[in-house]
Amino acid sequence: MPYSKKIQKFYQNLGKLFYAIAAIDNTIREEEVQMLKNIIKDKWIPLDDFTDTHGTDSAYQIEIVFDWLEEQQLEASTCFDAFKEFKKEHESLFPLPVKDLIWKTADAIASSFAGKNKAEVIVLAKLKLLLKE
Repeated sequence: MPYSKKIQKFYQNLGKLFYAIAAIDNTIREEEVQMLKNIIKDKWIPLDDFTDTHGTDSAYQIEIVFDWLEEQQLEASTCFDAFKEFKKEHESLFPLPVKDLIWKTADAIASSFAGKNKAEVIVLAKLKLLLKE
C-alpha cells in the first residue's frame, strides 16, 4: 500500500476511534463534535502535509469519517475494534507524539460535555492500554 494511502487510512481510523469515544454512551453531543473539529484544525492539520486526491488535508478524513459514522449510527465498540486492528497492523504510524495527540484528543472529546461518564472512562482506559502497546 502506498504511504499516502496508508496515511489516509490512518486518519480514517482516527475518525472511527474518536467516533467511538463520543458515541460510547449512545449520545453524541454537539460539544463533543465541536471539540473534535477544533482539535483537528489546531493540532491534526499542522501535523503533516499529506493531502487526499482532491488536495484536501488528509487530517480532514477524521471529520469526514466521524460524520459518516454518526449518520450510520454504527456501534461504538465496532469502531473502536476497527481502530485497534489498524493500529496493530500499522504500528509504525504511531510514534509517541502521535499517541500523545490521540490521547489528548480522545480525552478532550470525553471531557467536553459535563465531564466523563462511566462508559467514557472505560473506553478511555482501553485506549490508554492500547496506546501503551
